[in-house]
Amino acid sequence: MNVLIIEDETATARRLQKLLMEIDPAIQVLAIHESIAQTVKWLGQYGEPDLMIMDINLSDGISFGIFEEVEVNCPVIFTTAYDQYAIQAFKVNSIDYLLKPINKDSLVDSLRKYHKLQHPDGGTKLDISRLDIAKLALALGIQKPDYMKRLVVRYGEVIKAIEVKDVAYFYSDEKIVFMSLKEGKTYPVDFTLDHLEQRLDPELFFRINRKFVISYHAIGKMISYSKSRVKITLDPPCELEAISSTERSGDFKEWLAGK
Repeated sequence: MNVLIIEDETATARRLQKLLMEIDPAIQVLAIHESIAQTVKWLGQYGEPDLMIMDINLSDGISFGIFEEVEVNCPVIFTTAYDQYAIQAFKVNSIDYLLKPINKDSLVDSLRKYHKLQHPDGGTKLDISRLDIAKLALALGIQKPDYMKRLVVRYGEVIKAIEVKDVAYFYSDEKIVFMSLKEGKTYPVDFTLDHLEQRLDPELFFRINRKFVISYHAIGKMISYSKSRVKITLDPPCELEAISSTERSGDFKEWLAGK
């Protein structure tokens, strides 16, 4: 089996090569690369190995960039120092992983999985082309979702672009959704609160009930309300009462704490 190691830490790469030889002396490490650029150039010149063992963080960026430069169809085992929770994304995508520091037993298990994936003709069942790079990067915190940055509002014949950072809160009244700015102006918007909840950065906005999505900076005062709810005085003021719903109050308090 021919293996390509992509790892920017020299000591880790050498140890990985040593472990591979101990597990199976027939394994041939074709090359060790520390960057996206080196890997892309090598693959273009020599083609794919049987297996690639690849660190996520390389000397010139995130290794997912390799898949953006060249087509890769061989199996890949990622190595990473990310925690167990984040790494579940790899299982969803049928990609194996080694959690650093790499130990021999884990490497044995990964190679065993590789052999199980092989077809009788020498190919593999694993289709790397199905790898959702964006999903993996998002789950690992490498890439943030493309949250809404601005909205376009229309009033009369005037069209205006509003920066999301200037919005205090959104609310629904009589089946119309409005946007209140920090400066006090209010405009109707063409989006539902459900859509806005999905597109707004959750670090900045929280949907407290069916009628309100509020910014942290719009909170003027909070008062304990019945059934563990929270009554919020908004800034700028709103004619409608802003009270967290019972089912959202727990999550709202965690959001306030920055969890």
